[in-house]
Amino acid sequence: MEHIAAVLLVIGCSNTMTECRELPVSVSVFETAQECNAERSFVLSDAQSQAPRIIAKCLSVDPALEDDYDQIVWNVRPDGTLDASVEVSNLEVASNGARPEKDSLSQQ
Repeated sequence: MEHIAAVLLVIGCSNTMTECRELPVSVSVFETAQECNAERSFVLSDAQSQAPRIIAKCLSVDPALEDDYDQIVWNVRPDGTLDASVEVSNLEVASNGARPEKDSLSQQ
């Protein structure tokens, strides 16, 4: 099983940097930060037609927590600086473990 060490985040913004959105990329997870950084320049070139201003950043991922990460938090400052991180939310999911077993022969 391969481990993830970096995630490539690509953001497209308006010329004024007031409206920004995540842009899809063909490959967004990488086994090494070096692979991510190498792909970053190609992605920037390919994404130029999707928005007037494009920002791309490789975000580090702790391989020990890769299954726990569930959100990317990002913010673009007016000067074009991208602050971003991969995080684990504090969301807890509750479930009822007491489910009655169904008898497939007696159900109609």
